[in-house]
Amino acid sequence: MRTFLLLLAGMLAITFSYAQVDLNEEVSVDSTDIAILEGLNVNRDARLDKMLKWHIEKNQKREGMSGYRVEIFFSSALDAKKQALDTKTEFLTNYPDFPVHIKFIAPNFRVRVGDFRTKNEALKLYKQVQKDYPSAFIVPDVIEFPLLKPNQYE
Repeated sequence: MRTFLLLLAGMLAITFSYAQVDLNEEVSVDSTDIAILEGLNVNRDARLDKMLKWHIEKNQKREGMSGYRVEIFFSSALDAKKQALDTKTEFLTNYPDFPVHIKFIAPNFRVRVGDFRTKNEALKLYKQVQKDYPSAFIVPDVIEFPLLKPNQYE
């Protein structure tokens, strides 16, 4: 991701260094232009549009967004799946307000809880569950999109 951002920043820098201002020329507006100012003609490499399209398509396939969860269990034992299901049941009994996700990332079964956009939000849950799950830790993960709250002023 860092490489992609550096490449995008470099291409934008090159693009804007080639920008020319011709006040007498009309500007054509299409959906791919980033910013159009009156009398500004932006010449950019076609590869930038291709990269932007690729980035949009890649993000549309993703079934969530970047965020954090608290991992409370992982194991590769023979009965790891059963242990993970038991851990999920136990956690939901004590903390019913948080979603629980069981993942199999070879060779481990993992139980991750919560859908937090920031590490700070995950830290609050981590501190709550630390005494019950001393091996818990915060992990970056793809989380479900948060539910939109209704407008409180309506």
